[in-house]
Amino acid sequence: MTVTRIEGADIIVIGGSSGMGLALARRLLAEGARVTIAGRSAERLETARQELGDLADLRAAVLDLTREEEIAAFFRDCGPVDHIVSTAADIEGAYQLLPDLQLAAAQRVVESKFYGPLLLAKYGAPRLPLSGSITYTSGVAAYRPAARGSVVAAVNAALEGLVRALAVELAPLRINAVSPGWVDTPIWNFVAGDAKQATLEAMAKRLPAGRVGRAEDIADAIRFLIGNGFTTGTILHVEGGHRLV
Repeated sequence: MTVTRIEGADIIVIGGSSGMGLALARRLLAEGARVTIAGRSAERLETARQELGDLADLRAAVLDLTREEEIAAFFRDCGPVDHIVSTAADIEGAYQLLPDLQLAAAQRVVESKFYGPLLLAKYGAPRLPLSGSITYTSGVAAYRPAARGSVVAAVNAALEGLVRALAVELAPLRINAVSPGWVDTPIWNFVAGDAKQATLEAMAKRLPAGRVGRAEDIADAIRFLIGNGFTTGTILHVEGGHRLV
């Protein structure tokens, strides 16, 4: 097994201001990586920076994955980079039954979770060393779709197809994705609103693991994909057994 060194590596985490991305940034910094967290909100990035300790090896950058010119400029100016991770997604308004679904909400999901990752590869891959990697996040909805979740299910499935294709096209760069199940992160505020806690508790009773995920569970899986030099084109399922029930 080839293990990629994390200490001293330069790692970009898009979506690093909250949830899974924030948990990953915390872990990577603890292992001695130099981490750039990126996202659309300067305010949330500053909050995350303070939460992480405002360390010398941490920087923050405002970046909108739906804007190609911003992505191109970001990688033109970002300095050294060894690994790229994206946990970002804009799903606000997308969880609707078809009669209520607004096309604009569906387009935001596609732009943030398919076109955005595609552009990250387009502009980020040329900056990576041959030992580098790009890791995305898809989701269990691609395998266990539910009413109101058609758009998210479809985009997750499309992203996983992209991972396999990019692993071939960009080799020997490693391209992978983690597919989380139900994870207790702020994104559930958009999905379930005031019913968030009850919804997560109900799912916990169904899952073979006996609980829903934590952000740290997904950070651990992404850390594996960054570090394992013999894993590429792979979708790593971290969903508490959700695909079995």
